[in-house]
Amino acid sequence: MVENLLGPEPTRLPDRPEAQAAADGGTDPAKIVRAYPDFSEAWALLAERALHAGDPVAAYAYARTGYHRGLDQLRRSGWKGFGPVPWDHRPNQGFLRALAALARAAREIGEDEEWERCSKFLADSDPKASAALGLA
Repeated sequence: MVENLLGPEPTRLPDRPEAQAAADGGTDPAKIVRAYPDFSEAWALLAERALHAGDPVAAYAYARTGYHRGLDQLRRSGWKGFGPVPWDHRPNQGFLRALAALARAAREIGEDEEWERCSKFLADSDPKASAALGLA
């Protein structure tokens, strides 16, 4: 990613080794959420699973939770509501995946403004995320 010398520094969320290991190891995301309720990636996994199962309403709820938990963490990490959130930084991927799932679920339930807002937010955070998550 080309850095904007006039813009904010990229925000990188802190590592969550135990939660990440559980997600990477295939632990049921509902179990991960019970142990780490602020771990956005587990909420994203639940949302993605619900989308795959054809339940966009549940996906929307899971994704919105993961999105908001991620926003809280971004703000604690110095994010001011704008600026890069790099896809290449593994701890950021849970938030970005929740954001993409929220966009998809919003589109499926006909919430077009939310689809547009979330898709733009994802691309503004990091165009690599949009490409990696199929929203580019």
